Amino acid sequence: MRKVISVIVENEHGVLARIVNLFAGRGYNIESLTVAPIPESNYSRMTIATEGDPEIFEQIAKQLNKLIPVYKVMESDNFIEKEMAMVKFPIDNSLSDIDALARCYNGNISNVSEDYIVVTVIDRAVRIDNFIKGIKKFSPIEIVRSGVSVIDR
Repeated sequence: MRKVISVIVENEHGVLARIVNLFAGRGYNIESLTVAPIPESNYSRMTIATEGDPEIFEQIAKQLNKLIPVYKVMESDNFIEKEMAMVKFPIDNSLSDIDALARCYNGNISNVSEDYIVVTVIDRAVRIDNFIKGIKKFSPIEIVRSGVSVIDR
C-alpha cells in the first residue's frame, strides 16, 4: 500500500537528515521526497511517499511526531497529489505526436533546440508512470521526475 505523508518542519539545517535517518534506521523505504520552504514562514513542507502496511504508517507518524523540529504531520487520503516530469527527446521525432501525448498528461513542449525537444508534464504519479511507458517509442534521451507534492483538499 502506498501512502503520502506531509510534514511541516522548522526550516533549519539537519532536519532533512534527521527524518531520512529515521526512515533508514527503521528499514522504511522512501519512494519520493520533496522539500521546499513555506513562503513567509520559518517552516518547510516535506512530502514523503512510502510503501508499507497500515501499522508501518502508524509507526512512521508516531516517530515523526517525536522529532523536535517537526511541527505537524499530516496523513490523508484526501490530498490533491501532483508530480512533474521533464523528458528530453531527439529533434528528429514528430513534434505534433509528442505534443499531443504530452497534452493528455497536462503537459506541453517546454523547450525546443537544434538537437532536442523537452516536454514537461504534471499529473498524479501513476499517470506520470503511464506517460513514461507511452513515450518509449520516441526514444527519450533523459527523464527527470520531481517527486510528489500534495495539498489538502
